[in-house]
This record gives sequence, structure tokens and C-alpha cells, in this order.
Amino acid sequence: MSSNKFMSSGVSRRGVLKGASAIGGAALLTPMGTPMARAQAMRGGTLRVGMAHGSTTDSLDPGSWENDFSIFLAHSSNNYLVEIGQDGSLIPEVAEGWEASPDARVWTFTIRSGVQYHSGRTVTAEDVVASINHHLGDDSTSAAKPILEVITEMTIDGMNVVFTLADGNADFPFVLSDYHVPILPSNNGEIDVTSTDGCGPYVIDQLEQGVGASLTRHDGYWKGDSRAHFDGVEILAIHDAAARQNALISGEVDYIDTVDLNTVHLLQRAPGMVIFPVTGNQHYGLPMDSRQAPYSDNNVRMALKYAIDREQMVDTILNGFGSVGNDHPIGPGQRYFNTELEQKSYDPDRARYYLQQSGLDSIDLEINIADAAFSGAVDAAVLFSESAAAGGINLTVSREPNDGYWSNVWMQKPFVGTYWGGRPVEDLMFTTAYAEGASWNESYWSHERFNELLVAARAELNDDLRREMYFEMQQIVSDEGSTIIPMFAAYVGAHNDTLMHGDEIATNWANDGHRMTERWWFG
Repeated sequence: MSSNKFMSSGVSRRGVLKGASAIGGAALLTPMGTPMARAQAMRGGTLRVGMAHGSTTDSLDPGSWENDFSIFLAHSSNNYLVEIGQDGSLIPEVAEGWEASPDARVWTFTIRSGVQYHSGRTVTAEDVVASINHHLGDDSTSAAKPILEVITEMTIDGMNVVFTLADGNADFPFVLSDYHVPILPSNNGEIDVTSTDGCGPYVIDQLEQGVGASLTRHDGYWKGDSRAHFDGVEILAIHDAAARQNALISGEVDYIDTVDLNTVHLLQRAPGMVIFPVTGNQHYGLPMDSRQAPYSDNNVRMALKYAIDREQMVDTILNGFGSVGNDHPIGPGQRYFNTELEQKSYDPDRARYYLQQSGLDSIDLEINIADAAFSGAVDAAVLFSESAAAGGINLTVSREPNDGYWSNVWMQKPFVGTYWGGRPVEDLMFTTAYAEGASWNESYWSHERFNELLVAARAELNDDLRREMYFEMQQIVSDEGSTIIPMFAAYVGAHNDTLMHGDEIATNWANDGHRMTERWWFG
């Protein structure tokens, strides 16, 4: 398919747990700082979105989705068994309800009747089983495999799907909200990973990976007029922050994600622009391959953790739109955030101490990074190299191309950059990125006590005991883990003032939980 479709406007190519309470919130400001007025939802118009991500190596295989372009497209064209609401609660979606056994080992989900795919077929219980089985099996490389492997059996009883788990999991419905697990049509027990057919609000008409996508509203969408107010959606991959911002100011797009915080003041001064920061669990990290020297030595890892100036990162890279991190991925708004853990701060003397504990007076290291990792990642690495020098760490910054970063650099080279949107519950975050053997355990880290606690906490129904376990897990990851997490970043998007939304905004992901295409409208 030609990319002309996406360049026509001149845009550069570049019934159980209610769940965690809403984390943080949205600060919605016009250029003058006055609150935005809300209007009644109206139908019509084409939403044009400029996104910082999207790669030519992206795929329609849901197990491979790993950047915001793919995730945003997935939520625009698909539905899931459950939806995470704008208040952080679980909402029935393809499943109209569910119930659990007393030990949370057996879960019965009732599948909603009459949910229509874009092709005209209706969703069946068999589709649900096939959609989940796609991520399981010995040959699966799906990033969702670690969080779904707890399922030992799925049986079908009419429109009910009964899940039997290896152990109790009080958060199991949250697992099924994971963006890798849309409900897709099946044939002979398998889904077609080359098909764009889904049961979500919009139909994919055109798609060129790394360039853009064009969608139209699905007239048979089961949610009716209460959702999906736009007639169409265009999603453009615009990697360059300046090009993305200029596209919004010039009216070529209506919304951009990942605003360049170094130039956010230009948007604040532009007429008709709304800055859109939302505080959630998004965090930026610098994973080290724990299998390789010198990163296999925790003393070296600790030296690096004390050699980074976190406050400077938040002030300079985030322009204050965030908070310092403490080398674990659990945000302060989550249920089991460790309030007792000592906060690491910049301490070059302590960095030198840990280097000496590893038998070194100084060390030469290289970090391979691109702004595709997170906005301002290269500048962050330069700041890190400057602060680390006082601790005896000579850090060389090697800038990598944005395109192909996630396939050629991330999890391929020993010291890189990363971003995570977080997960709605602690178990999902830890299981996806820190469990031994997980596909996206990006530092290849393994810790026996952590893995024991991970399994035990998942099945524990006593809230106090569960809290103790998650507190200890955060301490282990912070002090012995292989990823530096210097900052939690607010999701900062921007849009023109014709774009409207409700008062509550989801904080589990950017872009209103990546569901703005069905929750927002033009006023």
C-alpha cells in the first residue's frame, strides 16, 4: 500500500474485585490555565492522531505488540473480555460478567451474545479460547505468555468459558484486560494473525506499519451510540517530536501523544491548544543485561543507581511533569506501593563505594539508546554520563536510529533505554517484566526469593499478607534488580480545543487508556 494516504495533509512520515482506584488524574489546561468546558458527546468527524511510535517491523500478531502505535490501534479495532474503566475499575466488555470460586482458582466468564466482528460474524466462546491459546504453548513467543501460563484448563459451556488456574489469582480478570489479548475470530481453534478483523469500534481500512492507519466506524458496534463517536480515525506515526508538535499547531492532526517537554511552552502559547498531562504508572528505565559482565555484578548495578541524578532528570527531561523513581516499577498510587522503602538519591561517593566493592576504582561503559525508548532518552543518557563521571563511571552514549530500535537494540544490547506504561495491578507488572524467563524480562534478571514471592502473593487473599509480600518484592527489585528507573513520567499529550472528553480520564495507559477513539468526540 502506498503511504500517500497518510501524507495527504503534509505530515512528515516520521462481579469480583473492583480493582485499583484511579491513580493520579488528569490536569487539563487551556493555554491560559482555565478549566476546559465539557460538551455533550456528538457524533461525526475524523479524528487525526500523531503518535511518537510505530515501526516498520510491527506486526498484526497480538503477541508481538510492544509500542503505543500498535496498542492504540488494537484498542481502536478490537475489544477485550474486560475493559479498565476511566476510574480504574473493571468493566464487562466481550464478557458480560464473571464469578470466581472461593479460592480464586476457577473463574467463569459469561460471553456476551451478539457481539459482531467487522466481517459480520459474531463472537463465540470458541473464539475466546482460541484468542487466549494463541499466547500459550511451547512455541509461543508472546509477551502475554507469562501472565497467561497460570491457566491450566479452559472449558466451554454454551456461552460460558471456565478457566482453571494452577493457583488462585485474585487479580485474574485484570490479566484478561492485557492489550495483547483481544478477542479475535477463530477457525479450527486458531486465530489469523494476518487479519485485521476485530470486534472493536473501528474497522481498519488501510494500514502501513511504521507509517499510519486509516479506520472507519464499525456500524455494527455492539455498544451503539454510547461509544465511538467519530466517523473515522487516522493514526500517523510521527517519530520526530518537532514534526509532531508542528502537525498539531498547523491543524494537520487533532491530537498528539508524547509532547516534547522541552518545547511544551510553544504549545502553551499557541491559540486553541490544550496541554493534557495525566499522572499514572508510566516509567522510564535503563535496563542492564544481568547475564553479562559487568552488569552481572550487583555492586556495579548499585554504583550506577547512585550515580544518576534523579531530580535533575525529572526537572530537565520531564520539565517537572513527573516524579523520581526508585528502581522498581510500582507507582505511588497503586494498592501495595512500598511507603517504607528508602528513596535513592544522587550520591557519587556511594557510587564509588559500590565500584570498590566490585574491585574497581573506575569503569568504562556504553549505553545504546534512541529517543524511541522515551522522549528525551538521548538527552537523559547524556545527563547520566555527566553525573556518573563523579562516581568513577565513564559512560559513553551511543545514539541509535529510532526506526528498528525495539527490534535491533532493546533486549539485544547490554545497556539500553526503555519505557513502560505500567500495569493496573502489581502482579501484572512484575510477571510481565521481572519474572524469571518472561519474554519481556528485558534485563534477563532472575532472583529466587522474588520469584517465590511472586507466586505466593498472586494467590494470597489476605490483604495484609499480600501487602507485606509486595513490599518485599519492591525492595528486592530496587536493591538487587537490573533496571535503573530514575523517573515516573506523566502522560503528556496535547490536542486542539475542538476535541472533547468526559471529566474522568483513565490513568492505566496514555491516551485515555488508549481508548480515546471510542470515548472522545468533537464539540
